[in-house]
Amino acid sequence: MATVTEIAPDVFRLTAFNEAANFQFSSFLVKDDEPLLYHTNLRGFFPNIIDAASRVLDPATIRWIGFSHFESDECGSLNDWLAQAPHAEPVCSFVGARTSVGDFSDRPPRVLGADETLETGSHKYRLIETKHLPHCWDASMMFDEAGRTLFCSDLFGPGGDVAPLIHDGLIDLTTEYNKAQQQGPMSRSVPITAETRPILEGLADLAPTTLACMHGSSFSGDGGMALRDLADLFDEISKQGIQS
Repeated sequence: MATVTEIAPDVFRLTAFNEAANFQFSSFLVKDDEPLLYHTNLRGFFPNIIDAASRVLDPATIRWIGFSHFESDECGSLNDWLAQAPHAEPVCSFVGARTSVGDFSDRPPRVLGADETLETGSHKYRLIETKHLPHCWDASMMFDEAGRTLFCSDLFGPGGDVAPLIHDGLIDLTTEYNKAQQQGPMSRSVPITAETRPILEGLADLAPTTLACMHGSSFSGDGGMALRDLADLFDEISKQGIQS
């Protein structure tokens, strides 16, 4: 059974744990006039995640379904959700729509350009293009300007059945992620380029107070500092790669 945790006002983390992989997979459901689901999760987890969603609201009322990039845990069960929510529309980046989603989805996607916003009632989401971060050309993230939550996909992701939400000073999110980069399920998952740090600095400048992470714990606190710490980590990993 998937767990349900409110990680910020109206933002619910729906998480299934894969014991074989020792890895968590999370979707995020935001209650609003037009509810939004971010990450559909894997097709195999669909019964668990929709059951978790039904503890928050009627899944048929979901209006928007977002995700970072075209990958099974991000949008694998998209069409299952569309079948359950008759008024729902996928929402994705221009590249995502052109390369994958427009063909894969049973319903045409709402395409958001870079920095374009989507209002759902009390929440206002800005699409941030993050090409190749965490991976894939079509990658993007959504930032809720009202609640200051950044839906940051795979940017962080330690393994294990970890706590749903951690706070500033409790656990160093970047240190845990570094362990996963070195030997865990996120090993070598991010292509570090000259654009990686500028993108992370731009995300940090948004000053998020909640980081909604697909894998592992979500985070409450100074999200900007956590993102800059991650940029420092990627600089160090890149430097080590050049020296080796």
